[in-house]
Amino acid sequence: MSGMKNSPFGKRLRASHREDDDGSPRKNRQRVNPMFGVGSADLTNSTPSLDSRAGTSESVFPPTSPRRHEYGDRFVPSRESGDIRTSFHLLEEGGPSTPSKNRIIPSESDAQKEQANSMFTSILHTEVTPPSPQRQISPIRSALPPSTPTRRRLFTYKSPGSNAASPSRRLDDPIDEAYSMSPVRAASRRLLESPRRQPRSVCKTPYRVLDAPELADDFYLNLVDWSSTNVLGVGLGSCVYLWTAHNAHVNKLCELSASHDSISSVSWVQKGTTLAIGTLLGQLQIYDASTLTLIRTYQQAHTQRIGALAWNSHILSSGSRDRMVHHRDVREPGERPFKRCTGHRQEVCGLKWSGDGGAGSANLASGGNDNKVCIWDLRGSRRAARPGQSTTAGGAVGDEPGDTPLWKFHEHTAAVKALAWDPHVTGVLATGGGTQDKHIRFWNVINGTMTSELDTGSQVCNLIWSMTSHELVSTHGFSSTTAQNQICIWKYPTLSMVASLTGHTNRVLYLAMSPDGETIVTGAGDETLRFWNAFPKKERHNRGGGSKLDYAHQIR
Repeated sequence: MSGMKNSPFGKRLRASHREDDDGSPRKNRQRVNPMFGVGSADLTNSTPSLDSRAGTSESVFPPTSPRRHEYGDRFVPSRESGDIRTSFHLLEEGGPSTPSKNRIIPSESDAQKEQANSMFTSILHTEVTPPSPQRQISPIRSALPPSTPTRRRLFTYKSPGSNAASPSRRLDDPIDEAYSMSPVRAASRRLLESPRRQPRSVCKTPYRVLDAPELADDFYLNLVDWSSTNVLGVGLGSCVYLWTAHNAHVNKLCELSASHDSISSVSWVQKGTTLAIGTLLGQLQIYDASTLTLIRTYQQAHTQRIGALAWNSHILSSGSRDRMVHHRDVREPGERPFKRCTGHRQEVCGLKWSGDGGAGSANLASGGNDNKVCIWDLRGSRRAARPGQSTTAGGAVGDEPGDTPLWKFHEHTAAVKALAWDPHVTGVLATGGGTQDKHIRFWNVINGTMTSELDTGSQVCNLIWSMTSHELVSTHGFSSTTAQNQICIWKYPTLSMVASLTGHTNRVLYLAMSPDGETIVTGAGDETLRFWNAFPKKERHNRGGGSKLDYAHQIR
């Protein structure tokens, strides 16, 4: 024992006891726990944790009573004993998810990248958090009295069957995952080996750029439109220019500098060479572009600027800052409109007729600075009255047909300028909100319901549907993120992005489509017009040009 006392170990042991008796702190008083780092008895004297807030030293783990330490072999966790999804509170596929308030449109995105990202996310989700195994159902014991077994054999050896009491995995199956040589699971392997449709490629650069000096940077104006005769009309300052697409020839149609007026909107008739022009002083002019002559003028069409125009065959509808929508028949000699619509409380900045604007067009959509979308039916049809409501959306019983909107949508939270009717599905309308809204919403005007919505993350300035594919083009401006001034192509109804086109340095306020449906032209406050090959050529299955289901043209 004397050797033990005089050994170096005995000296260190006696020194540690003296420090405890004197009350002096040791260099390291904490006991290290092999699982959490600090012993439960010393949690009150531990250093502040990383989760502490406002200077407090509150620990992550609650204090526990001191207990006797049990020493054993090293701890080896087993994932087979618990369910990963249940332990970490993970959501199953298809479960509810919180939508993002500010969706970020990537600056460079296309369908191929979106498809690759989606596949990577699916495989990662499958590999890291596999589906929860189905729990085995315990066999139901029958309430029969005990009896002596008739069979002499006590043990029976057989492969597990497919009944409920047997295990779900069959180790005698040669295709079981336990014998797989692949580093990924069977579900991921099937996803990787499945054939995928090659996405459509869209050229990211414009094939033509034109200078457009004095092109106004105003959200409420509509200064670019493309005619059915392949002529582009552009309002620049107080002048209107015509650019012929097949030979790039430019003609000056009119100039309003003498009357101290400026162009605020232009719109071509659906079929023909007639062009309507609206001005800041509320004047409405109609020109024949083939001869560059003025057909007629409405001096006081509106009391304020005319920011939106829409044709329905020979009917010209105009929306103004005076909150009115006027309808005129250009064949009549008078200047007074035959119908006035008062459904907005602020400026009307968007107008679109349904269909192709021909004789079959029935509904007119109007968007205003009051964040409202109105659907008008000038034929006089009204929706059925609901219990406790009037016959129309805000009008009296004695109102004339068409004086009140058929439907009025209030879901947008910013000005609605972008309006587009789906040419492939009857009664579907797409609308886009301004800076405070950033949403594209889709409506069924037959029953007055919103079918879907898309958070774009930036101001929606224009919308137009493709005639060759079921896709939608949107142009954007102000954004809460770094991605802005984009032209986006969306696949409907999945609302997945096909391509994102960039190049403009200002808000893309103007949008038009060529008569063949393959090219779009965009205009911005950077005083440029850019032409993009956005859509494929239209497939012509029938050489006759008509549909086989159109029996009206087959009657002899």
